[in-house]
Amino acid sequence: MHLPEDAVLLRIFIGESDRWEHQPLYEAIVLKARELHLAGATVLRGPMGFGKSSRLHTAKILRLSMDLPVVIEIVDTEAKIQAFLPELDRMMQGGLVTLERVKVIHYRAGQRAAAEAS
Repeated sequence: MHLPEDAVLLRIFIGESDRWEHQPLYEAIVLKARELHLAGATVLRGPMGFGKSSRLHTAKILRLSMDLPVVIEIVDTEAKIQAFLPELDRMMQGGLVTLERVKVIHYRAGQRAAAEAS
């Protein structure tokens, strides 16, 4: 798959405990993005954060949270990201979704992934 230099970054902010059809929402989003052949997705788990409700979510020892912040980043063409947004909207109850234009410097598989593909 070729990814053009001008692309779009979709960033999704949710909680670790958010669910979609009995699975973690972050997992469901990544699997849907893969099913729709988006270029790639990464899930990042945050040690601390808050959202619209201003409720603090933290991983501090004295105050363990089971709902840590999670950020999912997906990069692809604007057309493919726009086509993915209705699916994402269906899955999300709350959270924050942002879009920004990005320049792709390079997009290629590592040596191990390339060897496994051949």
